[in-house]
Amino acid sequence: MINTKINFCGVEFKNPIVTASGTFGFGMEYNQFAPLEEYGGFSAKGLTRKPREGNKPPRIAETPSGILNSVGLQNPGVEYFAKSIMPILEDYDTNVIANMSGNTIEEYCEMAQILSDTGVSIIEMNISCPNVKHGGLAFGTDPRVVEELTAAVKKHCKKPLVVKLSPNVTSISEIAKAAESGGADGLSLINTLLGMKIDINTRRPILKNNTGGLSGPAVKPVAVRMIHEVHEAVKLPIIGMGGVMSGEDVIEFMLAGASLVALGTGLFAKPDLIIPAKQDIMKYMEKHSIDDINSIIGAAVMN
Repeated sequence: MINTKINFCGVEFKNPIVTASGTFGFGMEYNQFAPLEEYGGFSAKGLTRKPREGNKPPRIAETPSGILNSVGLQNPGVEYFAKSIMPILEDYDTNVIANMSGNTIEEYCEMAQILSDTGVSIIEMNISCPNVKHGGLAFGTDPRVVEELTAAVKKHCKKPLVVKLSPNVTSISEIAKAAESGGADGLSLINTLLGMKIDINTRRPILKNNTGGLSGPAVKPVAVRMIHEVHEAVKLPIIGMGGVMSGEDVIEFMLAGASLVALGTGLFAKPDLIIPAKQDIMKYMEKHSIDDINSIIGAAVMN
């Protein structure tokens, strides 16, 4: 028997494939392409304390092997999710990862408390957000702030807390260590890389917000490198993401150190990507006589 189950932060996932927040709506939108039960779990659309309309369009731009997005966290707010969406998702046989973003430590703590009283399996904290109490810097760029934020939120969080790291930093390992010191149960990485695209005829940026987050196959080598670095630096389990387009990519991310791997931008091109990805994984395990997928986590041999 081949085992594809993963125990992540005390939560059992039937397979290592999940989705990246912001690419999968609230899950139900993708049911027409592949049943939600095919996934080990999925990350819901990023939530904020109050509803948000998001940024003005254009807020999506295609790039070679990727996408720039500046959606701006359009969402109905954490309370609406808790009362109206999560009760529906609880009927599906899969794990729900709630993703939250805040402007202040207090907002993060309030959201953690609200989400802890729902049926979500894991709470993912996006720290790549403006921190209005620290000069407008993103929470995720300062190790001291990351540790302080994580420690504060952990006190209000009854579910495993996973901190989502920004790649737009000098040393992602230092940020990972800070989250670990603050009491995080796990980490997810990478978030999008900051980028820009300019229309050469109008001489203006394509995105109304000027810059956006780059995702897709173009960022995959960066993601693999950062996952390996973080896996070496901390003892926390990792959800890896960034340009995953196949089951082979899932295996590569796991070899680098990820326990779970998220499909993101790839779902825009292949909404049913989960099906062939799972098939690829089974073929790989059979080819290499691997009985337990857990055995390949962090198993890449460095020179």
